[in-house]
Amino acid sequence: MSRNIVKVNGICKSYRDSVSNLEVLKDINFTVNEGEFLVIQGPSGAGKSTLLHILGGLDNPTKGEVYFEGADIYGLDESARAAFRNRKVGFVFQFFHLLPELTALENVLLPSILKSWWTRKKSLEFARQLLERLGLSHRLSHKPQALSGGEQQRVAIARALVNHPQLLFCDEPTGNLDSENGKIILHLLTELNQSEKITVLMVTHDKDIAKGAERIIHLKDGILVS
Repeated sequence: MSRNIVKVNGICKSYRDSVSNLEVLKDINFTVNEGEFLVIQGPSGAGKSTLLHILGGLDNPTKGEVYFEGADIYGLDESARAAFRNRKVGFVFQFFHLLPELTALENVLLPSILKSWWTRKKSLEFARQLLERLGLSHRLSHKPQALSGGEQQRVAIARALVNHPQLLFCDEPTGNLDSENGKIILHLLTELNQSEKITVLMVTHDKDIAKGAERIIHLKDGILVS
């Protein structure tokens, strides 16, 4: 029986200015099982990306808690929360966020630099293995501008995996790709979920992409509707 790896309890998010209060998320509650492939779906402006960023410890909620393996990540200080992001989760975004001055291999190695207990040799070996597995063994020394969009996203996925995360957050990972490359990326994520038992939470507005998920939750106007 699968155990809960994430529990979301009463999450609210609002932004205030001098004249108004914009509520982006309103009392969101759900759980995520270990090894699950979960898609968060909804129209533009529904609060999907905001919710994903809160789940990953990137953006504080206005109210509520996010529990990872029973611990409230917003009960941690900033240093401990940064360690959680580095060691427990990986992030894949729509716009790759690769450093242009670094090669594909160097970009993948970036998160492992903070892991002093992991030797440079082991980090380098594993980064190479990831890129080879993702079909980029011939692109290790290429910089992002020399890579296609699909190749850049595969580098970003390898970077997200280099620290052996338990949980992978994907924010519109196919949104900046053509349909063929989008299918390749979705296949890779599905394979990682099934073969490596990595829990995947993916935000997408694409109904065809969402079909590969085990479970879909829908957001509308900041409310969990199903």
